[in-house]
Amino acid sequence: MYSVAVVPIWVGTAIAQSTQNHISVWIASTFLLSAISIVAWSNVSNDVYDAETGIDQNKHHSLVNLTGNRPLMFWIGNGLLAMGVLGIVAIALLQQDFTVLGLVLLCCFLGYLYQGPPFRLGYKGLGEFLCFFAYGPLALSAVYYSQTKSWSATVLCTSVFLGIITSIILFCSHFHQVEDDIAAGKRSPIVRLGTKRGAALLPWLCCAAYGSVVLSVILGFMPVGSLLTLGSLPFAIKLCRFVGQHHDQPQRVNNCKFIAVALHFWSGLLLGLGFLLL
Repeated sequence: MYSVAVVPIWVGTAIAQSTQNHISVWIASTFLLSAISIVAWSNVSNDVYDAETGIDQNKHHSLVNLTGNRPLMFWIGNGLLAMGVLGIVAIALLQQDFTVLGLVLLCCFLGYLYQGPPFRLGYKGLGEFLCFFAYGPLALSAVYYSQTKSWSATVLCTSVFLGIITSIILFCSHFHQVEDDIAAGKRSPIVRLGTKRGAALLPWLCCAAYGSVVLSVILGFMPVGSLLTLGSLPFAIKLCRFVGQHHDQPQRVNNCKFIAVALHFWSGLLLGLGFLLL
């Protein structure tokens, strides 16, 4: 699951290298470690806040359920957040520019809006929208700015693809827990749509993601090399077929989020390589 932390760093750094022909390995490494810590905070605190609503009572791998100690997990999560933010502060101090810190803090705020009280926007079905902006435009812009101290239309166009692909992971994580979501009052997109219509929507989301890359290349906002990410299409096809066949079988469709993670990883890997090699 930590590919959602690694891929934006990889892609943003690859774009910076392709446009500036120089990157700071120290900044990239520090940003990577910070991103992993922040995503770890997001995952741990998600278990903590979900334990308050009872939605995770059947989630055996919940850290709160495994440890039986919600306060401990709460403070571990906060510690991870502090470590991640300190890494970004170090980058900001090195550059004498706090723009990157502001972008990352905004990402963290969106993460809290998703899961934390009193907002819990994920329970209102808005999690995918928050995920799109946090892991797409904001994250990619922050990584690129940390290397170049500038903005780029290429980064913005690339972030549309990355934001959609990341949101697909969250979207797919709802299929197997519809009953638990309904019981806890969570109106996830799959609860609202139903599993059948949710499965029918998934191919359109994938088409929107890949279509954004093709359109950006045609319009000249992304280089032709970025089309290398189309090599990950087999994972998208596998995901759509799997969900289409098993959307109403919670025990089987549970695995679809792992296919979505693989799609995210390989599409991001190929996208970055496209910027560097072609």
